[in-house]
Amino acid sequence: MTQVPNSRVPVPTLERLATYLRLLHDLDQAHIETVSSSEVERQTGINAAQFRKDLSYFGEFGKPGVGYNVPELRQRITRILKIDRPKPVILIGAGNLGSALVGYPGLKEHQFELVAVFDNNYGKIGRPLWNLVIQDIARLKELNDSLKARIAILAVPASAAQDVCERLVDAGIRAILNFAPVLLRVPEGVYVRNVSFIQELAVLSYHLSEEEERERQQNGHNQADMAESHLTTLAAYAAAVEPEVPDRTEAPIES
Repeated sequence: MTQVPNSRVPVPTLERLATYLRLLHDLDQAHIETVSSSEVERQTGINAAQFRKDLSYFGEFGKPGVGYNVPELRQRITRILKIDRPKPVILIGAGNLGSALVGYPGLKEHQFELVAVFDNNYGKIGRPLWNLVIQDIARLKELNDSLKARIAILAVPASAAQDVCERLVDAGIRAILNFAPVLLRVPEGVYVRNVSFIQELAVLSYHLSEEEERERQQNGHNQADMAESHLTTLAAYAAAVEPEVPDRTEAPIES
């Protein structure tokens, strides 16, 4: 695979690569060996030309008239995203969301291995959570010196997020998936991806309202067309049954 050294790949392209990887995973599980760009478009909603352009950042893929070998493309995208080997991840926050994330099997399927979960609630510290034991956040730096995790998932209240973020950076974390509803301030070289349910719901609400407005306008046009059609029909019927009225300008009929 050829790749331009130090090339900067747009973030939306990386996001779409993850979407392609999920599709390829499903196709591979279904024992489907090849896929075309048009089929990728059909299943993901991402334009086929965009799919080919995204792959072009990383070299040549597929064969004209044949398509893309599913296992091979899946493996190459996995290597591009650097998830071809296990990556240790730590989780901060053992609440409802954190507990669900620890039990989520998809993380391990994609080589993200949760190696520790931390909390500051003394009622939770020391208790088992799935296959892990909840650790005291005060030991974060100490334990991560041996865990060597560079990725963290942050699932804490907004009021605690910035303080925990600074602890993570101090402990050697360089990438944070943030579920807290707050924008984090991080130094250069630390990457944050924000997962905002409210933001996503707001976007969905906007799209839904736009669709509903289009439907209302379409229904309005249809009703207007129907009304006009009814008026035309009534006018034609009236013209057909209305008796003729003699033209008063004509001379009277002589007796």
